Amino acid sequence: MNIACTLSNNRALVELSGRMDAVTAPAFEQHCDSLITQGTTAVIADMSGLEYISSAGLRSILSSAKKLRAAGGSLSFCGMTGMVDEVFRVSGFLKMFRVFATKDEALAE
Repeated sequence: MNIACTLSNNRALVELSGRMDAVTAPAFEQHCDSLITQGTTAVIADMSGLEYISSAGLRSILSSAKKLRAAGGSLSFCGMTGMVDEVFRVSGFLKMFRVFATKDEALAE
């Protein structure tokens, strides 16, 4: 999985691509931990480049969201398609998080 991040006004756009599984999911959590340490209050994860997400990826997302909330921040998502969208739908994550269709919509919030 590749992670690219753009910071602006205590908000981070984290663009994910590839596969988020047991091997790669910890990198997302570590990246979010680093953002929290830097004072980031909102993280938007752009999932448009993500091809696959496993239960380990979901656990990493949930853990990161809890840490962000405890720090007074939030985690939201955009650009979900295909299998990733289906996994979020079936797991109930679509009801737990703010999800935007596009990156532009997420950034406008």
